[in-house]
Formats: sequence, structure tokens, C-alpha cells
Amino acid sequence: MCAKATMEEFEAMLAESLEMDTPAEGSVVIGRVIAIEAGQAIIDVGYKMEGRVELKEFASPGEAPQVAVGDDVEVFLERVENARGEAVISREKARREAAWDRLEKAYADQDRVEGAIFGRVKGGFTVDLGGAVAFLPGSQVDVRPVRDAGPLMGLKQPFQILKMDRRRGNIVVSRRAILEESRAEQRAEVIAKLAEGQIADGVVKNITEYGAFVDLGGVDGLLHVTDMAWRRVNHPSEVVTIGETIKVQVIKINKETHRISLGIKQLQADPWDSVGQKYPLGSVHQGRVTNITDYGAFVELEAGVEGLVHVSEMSWTKKNVHPGKIVSTSQEVDVMVLEIDGDKRRVSLGLKQTLRNPWEVFAETHPAGTEIEGEIKNITEFGLFVGLEGDIDGMVHLSDISWDQRGEDAIQNFRKGDTVQAVVADVDVEKERISLSIKALENDSFSDAVEGVKRGSILTCTVSSIEEGGIEVEFNGMKSFIRRSDLALERADQRPERFQVGDKVDARVTSVDSKTRRIGLSIKAREIAEEKEAVEQYGSSDAGASLGDILGAALKDRS
Repeated sequence: MCAKATMEEFEAMLAESLEMDTPAEGSVVIGRVIAIEAGQAIIDVGYKMEGRVELKEFASPGEAPQVAVGDDVEVFLERVENARGEAVISREKARREAAWDRLEKAYADQDRVEGAIFGRVKGGFTVDLGGAVAFLPGSQVDVRPVRDAGPLMGLKQPFQILKMDRRRGNIVVSRRAILEESRAEQRAEVIAKLAEGQIADGVVKNITEYGAFVDLGGVDGLLHVTDMAWRRVNHPSEVVTIGETIKVQVIKINKETHRISLGIKQLQADPWDSVGQKYPLGSVHQGRVTNITDYGAFVELEAGVEGLVHVSEMSWTKKNVHPGKIVSTSQEVDVMVLEIDGDKRRVSLGLKQTLRNPWEVFAETHPAGTEIEGEIKNITEFGLFVGLEGDIDGMVHLSDISWDQRGEDAIQNFRKGDTVQAVVADVDVEKERISLSIKALENDSFSDAVEGVKRGSILTCTVSSIEEGGIEVEFNGMKSFIRRSDLALERADQRPERFQVGDKVDARVTSVDSKTRRIGLSIKAREIAEEKEAVEQYGSSDAGASLGDILGAALKDRS
């Protein structure tokens, strides 16, 4: 009975001893290197179990294996015994398990971890974090794109864990986060030493369309293109080059964003301080066309001082032409200062003012009455436009084309491109208008014919035509029509047929209209006037004398 109890206790103690001494598969155990042969390390993991590990598993990427006989090392026990009776162990897996434990703690504490970039993969690089492999995206290598990552390979350096998943074996790290943090600390330190208005030396690191970034010794400042020079700068490369050391002034510092604005022109005298004295109103200066727009052209008077020549001030004669048809970029031109606004830093310039007003010149050289010759440039419903000296036009109004024809009819005799002669009628310099007259080249036949003739005058005319409604008569080359009702005082005598072509008749002038160029004549009015005159001179019918007696006496007296 006692012997049986002792045997059971021994078996229990033996089983317990086996459980305690035999490590569990899938765990990390400590073993001792007992030999190194054939590129492998033979390791005793206890319980009279030995395993083999390739020497390369004891080396970090890019380094030689570091292991020697007698070293105690951690290995991962995958299986207690294989076909050869040996334990299946792995140094790499042991390092990975230990690394994951360490990395999970660092990730939770947001601590930096040390690693080395050892390979390149799609989209980035692989990093050894002391046994665990992490992915470093290309965008997380540096604060700026890296063209050559060669110098970074194999170099031990700190990284920040961005994301990790032990179950899937994924770790994503960033080198850029470390650099930005370090850079932020450095920026804060440098910025603390800077002050607005301070002058400093810097190195041009990068050039963009809108300016240049200048390194002030650990912190970058923006030198905007508008602060590079007082003059217009089309591109920053005109002023600075990459790698150049320049002297700048700190214009503004944003303590919150750590942005620094720099300037070069602030180190030079502002040319606008003396613009009023150097460019008085009305003075003429030579400048260079720097820019052309739809509304005018900008002309540089000196570095930093530009003025605008508005399109309306570019030419006396070219009114609706694009400025680019009048001047070209970089052209040297003479301009007159029209207005200066120092507060807005604006100068209004005039191009046409440097040349004489062509209407003034024309008025001086072609006073009213001067005959001219020119080409018809345009024909409108109200007249002809004729090209004149000085690239200006004069207009012949419809009413100034012909003495005898209506304007609407007379204008049909002309075509665009015809050369015509005319007389200067009037020049209005202020309104830039020149009035011409073609009909003034000839004498006015109507005015000549009616010279000295007024209403009530008696004219002797020659009958030129007999018509049903009256007769046409002619005098001094002018024609007029006497209506049937005006042919005689007596109704019975108001017959056109009693006259013959060539007959001489006396008629009284009833109207003279220069605008319509017509003269009114009446035989009836002449007879009435004669009767009245006879009555007043030779008596009254009321006194007993008959009208026939009175008229007879008047006729006898005349004879």
C-alpha cells in the first residue's frame, strides 16, 4: 500500500517537472549558444533540447551577424521536436515578438522608435525597427520630396509610428514627422530672435511664380515678387537666383503660423518720395512701355515709377484702336505728366499731348475759305467724310454739296475713294470738327440772280414755258412759275394761253426764299399795286372820276 502511494507521488512529481521544464511551443525562450558550424548557431534551449538558427538571423540589415559561443539569446520555439529530434527555433521571430511588444508600448506612449531604412518597395521604403519591418511611405521620408534616398539607407535614425496592426503585421512610420517637429522647434528658436524691421542675410532656396523662399538659418521667409524691387518685376528670377546670398528686411512675422514676410526694396529709397519734384504736371519725359492692356499702356519713367497712358490719351485721331496698335512693349516713348496721385502711387500720362493737336495745326494752315483736295473716306446719310492732312477728316454736309440739287440727290454722284475738291467752311478745334463745302467752289446763281431784289420789286421776265396751271418765266438765269390765279387781276384774263413763249411780262416779287431758292412772282399783284398807286395819285372814284379815267390819266402821264 505504501509502495503504491510512493509510485503515484513520483509520477505526479515527474509530470510536474516535465511541465515546468519543457517550454510551450509558440513562445519565446532563452537558450545558450553551444556551437557555431556550417553557417548556423546550435542553441541549447533546455530539457536536453537543441535547435539550429541561421547566422543571418543574428544580423541587422546591412550588418554582420553578432553572436558567439556562450551567448544567451532569445529564440522563438516553433516546435519541440522535428524529424531529426531537434527543436525548431527562430531568432528572427523572437526578435519580432519582442519588437512588437516594445513598439506597441512606444505607439501607445507616442514615443519615437529607432530604425533603419533597408529596402525600396512600391510607394516607399521598408524600415527595420529592431526585428519588426515597417513601411515608410515616400511622402513621409522628408519635408520636401527626396530625389535620392541613397544616403539614408542603413542609417539608424528616429521614426514616428503613424499606424500599427499586430494581427495583420502592419506598421506605418514617418521620418517627416520627426523632422517637422525638430524643424518647428528650430523655427521657434530662430523666429524668437527675429524682429520686424530687422535686416538679415539669407540664402535663396526656391523660386516660384509669386516670389522666392529665403533660408534665414533654419527658418524660411517669403520674399514676394512685389517686395523685390520698386519697379515692375515680371518674374522673381529677374532679381534673385537659387543659392544666392542676399540681404533682406523682415517686413512681418506671424507668431502663430511662423510665417515670415521679407523684402529687398525696403532697403532702398522709395522713388515715390520725389516723384512730385521730378515730374511736375505738364512736363514731358521719355519712358519705356512695360505693359499693354485693353484700356491703355503702362510706361516706366524710372525704376519703381510707372504711369498709365489711358487709351483716350494715346492718339488725337485713332479713337477706337487697341493700344497695341499704337505702341509696343519695350518701346521708348515721350509722354506728358497729366496727373499725380501720391497716396495711390499713380501717375496719369499722355502720349498725344507730346504732339500738336492736328485740328489746331489745320486751323492755322487752312483758314475758312481755303480750298482743299482729299479722298472720300466714308459716305453717310448726312454727308461725305473727306481725308485731310494730319490724318484727320472733314465733313461735307448734304446741304453743302450743290446749289441746285437736293442733298439726297447730289450725294448719289459721289463714291468712296473719289478725290474731291472743297472749301473749308469752319474749323472747331474743341469739338474736333471741320466743315467743308463743295458748292462753295462755285458762285450761288440764286444769290447772284436775286441780288438787290426784294419783296415788292417789279421784274421783267421772259416766258419760257406755257402750262395749264400757269406760265414759267425766266430772269437773270433763274426760273420761276407764275400760277394761273396770279396771271391777271381780272379773272377772264387769267388764261395761260394768252401768253406766248418769248413774251416779256412784268411781275411783282411776292417772296424771296434763300433756303428753298425760290422767288415768288405775280402779275396780278403788280396790277393791284399799280391801281392803288394811280388812285392815290390821280384821284378817287368817290370824287366822281371813273376808274377808267384814273387809269387813263396814269397811262397818259407815263407816256
